[in-house]
Amino acid sequence: MATTTNATTATQQQTQTQSPSQQPPLPSAEELATKALQKRYEGLMMVRTKAVKGKGAWYWSHLEPILLHNTDTGFPKAVKLRCSLCDAVFSASNPSRTASEHLKRGTCPNFNSLPKPISTISPPPPPPPPQTTSSSHRKRNSSAVEALNHHHPHHHHQGSYNVTPLSVVDPSRFCGQFPVTQQPHLMLSGGKDDLGPLAMLEDSVKKLKSPKTSQTQNLSKAQIDSALDSLSDWVFESCGSVSLSGLEHPKLRAFLTQVGLPIISRRDFVTGRLDLKYEDSRAEAESRIHDAMFFQIASDGWKFENSGENLVNLIVNLPNGTSLYRRAVFVNGAVPSNYAEEVLWETVRGICGNSPQRCVGIVSDRFMSKALRNLESQHQWMVNLSCQFQGFNSLIQDFVKELPLFKSVSQSCSRLVNFVNSTVQIRNAVCKYQLQEQGETRMLHLPLDSSLFEPLYNLLEDVLSSARAIQLVMHDEVCKAVLMEDHMAREVGEMVGDVGFWNEVEAVYSLLKLVKEMARRIEEERPLVGQCLPLWDELRSKIKDWYAKFNVVEERQVEKIVERRFKKSYHPAWAAAFILDPLYLIRDSSGKYLPPFKCLSPEQEKDVDKLITRLVSRDEAHIAMMELMKWRTEGLDPVYARAVQMKERDPVSGKMRIANPQSSRLVWETYLSEFRSLGRVAVRLIFLHATSCGFKCNSSVLRWVNSHGRSRAAVDRAQKLIFISANSKFERRDFSNEEERDAELLAMANGEDDVLNDVLIDTSSV
Repeated sequence: MATTTNATTATQQQTQTQSPSQQPPLPSAEELATKALQKRYEGLMMVRTKAVKGKGAWYWSHLEPILLHNTDTGFPKAVKLRCSLCDAVFSASNPSRTASEHLKRGTCPNFNSLPKPISTISPPPPPPPPQTTSSSHRKRNSSAVEALNHHHPHHHHQGSYNVTPLSVVDPSRFCGQFPVTQQPHLMLSGGKDDLGPLAMLEDSVKKLKSPKTSQTQNLSKAQIDSALDSLSDWVFESCGSVSLSGLEHPKLRAFLTQVGLPIISRRDFVTGRLDLKYEDSRAEAESRIHDAMFFQIASDGWKFENSGENLVNLIVNLPNGTSLYRRAVFVNGAVPSNYAEEVLWETVRGICGNSPQRCVGIVSDRFMSKALRNLESQHQWMVNLSCQFQGFNSLIQDFVKELPLFKSVSQSCSRLVNFVNSTVQIRNAVCKYQLQEQGETRMLHLPLDSSLFEPLYNLLEDVLSSARAIQLVMHDEVCKAVLMEDHMAREVGEMVGDVGFWNEVEAVYSLLKLVKEMARRIEEERPLVGQCLPLWDELRSKIKDWYAKFNVVEERQVEKIVERRFKKSYHPAWAAAFILDPLYLIRDSSGKYLPPFKCLSPEQEKDVDKLITRLVSRDEAHIAMMELMKWRTEGLDPVYARAVQMKERDPVSGKMRIANPQSSRLVWETYLSEFRSLGRVAVRLIFLHATSCGFKCNSSVLRWVNSHGRSRAAVDRAQKLIFISANSKFERRDFSNEEERDAELLAMANGEDDVLNDVLIDTSSV
């Protein structure tokens, strides 16, 4: 099987060189592999050389990169790490993890200086109180300690935490040295605020008299280096969530001293430590990219509403499902399409050099009609896609701008909320009934501009959550007089009493929520290109159910808007990947698992043929079409098809997920290797991502860059911070944002989410 796979791979590389004359020739698979392995080995040796000189991670003094060669061909076949203490050999994919598992956790039998976690170090017992015979000394000692505890209340709980205090003033030890301590009570000219400086003075005297004694444990250099490495990783990977200036906070310094670590400098973090961490992370990312035969570029941040500074992310998606951050581009305001095209192509060439065919395509949140289309027409092997998360969000905005129902509901709700908030008696009554019905009171939200999605969504959510309270107000005896005196008030009262009004409000809110939830799911699950057609079919089905539930008269207009947005987002690769991905094979009556051609329209079937012939050389086109016909009639062996489509329950979400997402691609490279031309197209298509979203940068980084006038040093350090943080998150498959998680945590009431009641309208009171 390995021989077949190698032969297939070589054939794929050779066939690529047969593309039209404007495409540069591709190197062979062996040349690519040799070049990647050699570059990986040299990169690791460079990092280790710097580390041995004291400019890198501690573990490099024990781990040595080695380049293994094939005994038959003499070509390099793998890069490994060898432990110099026990000669064990490990994968070189993640040196930091190897050091943690082999050295830190005691696997290596010869690593004697294994650092103990700081949390396991037991502090020495506090010194016993001085033995004196004078009762006046004991009273003065008690008085001073009580004063100190009053000034620093946390000292009352020393015993419960079993932590030795940094310094405790014992006035009895100053007898004969400071006459002031001979008084019945410790009297200092600065009052109680002098107790802290006095404690420092006493500590300094003690250190000078006994420089070798210390209340903290002496840590070995390995322990200190390991602890500071972990602290550095946390700071850098937080990417602005942790203030660099906070590293010099007195409380943090006190903590570091307490546990036996040296005082750290923020300057050291933003220069030496940041550079070393960046170089290590960069070398790891470069190695993974060069190990892959091909990849996709994802770019987001081009589309934003507010003018000003924005961050454009450039990410590399690999065939094995992993993503790696490439670089960040800071842009100010709207940028032209040709600038985006230039940035994207520079990124491709920066990775591929003279082999741009390795880049299968680009997915972006903007510039589909110009920049991406230009690049695709210039380079026939590219498949450039528009981000589906952005597509669904744009569909929501289409509804808000174009549907008359949305405009009328927005105006009616704005008028209702404005009347409630500006009329004292009505506002107070709404608060009274909110407290009665919901257990809390809050002023209704009136947005400045309800023509945008988020303000309109919040407005409708507020009105519906307080619907019962608003209806009760209109039947309140005190408020009836107000409603009778004013013409506008009577109109609002009639509107609130109309069941049709509430049906329209809930209809608009339900449609917005429906599409918003699908967009949120797309952002979380990051679907591949083969899932695009099923996603839009799911949307159409849900909108049909929405029609039936609310009896909306604008059905045709809604369908027209959906289909227009679908055409703007559609790419022939959607249909081709849907047909070629074994995940979507359908079992027929004879038991065969066949591609779902019957789910495509006639135009989409033609798109499949056109795209496949475009992605292969002219000489291979007829072979690819014959293989496609064979795939259409024979499909995949049922056992392999069921293995690809096997699902398991996600332990976190509880949802059923594909057990092995890489099976779709791997089955083409192994079991279906007879489909040489079609298989090469399949493996390059079905791994493509349909979204460009992946990394969310904290706003603090942008503020940091802007506060320094976009100086070169600030931008450079911000780039490095973002690179380290993004790749750390990708490795953990964490696509969330700390600021959003904090907001969700703070919004939780008593540990429970605030969920809208499903029963929003009580028609019996109308």
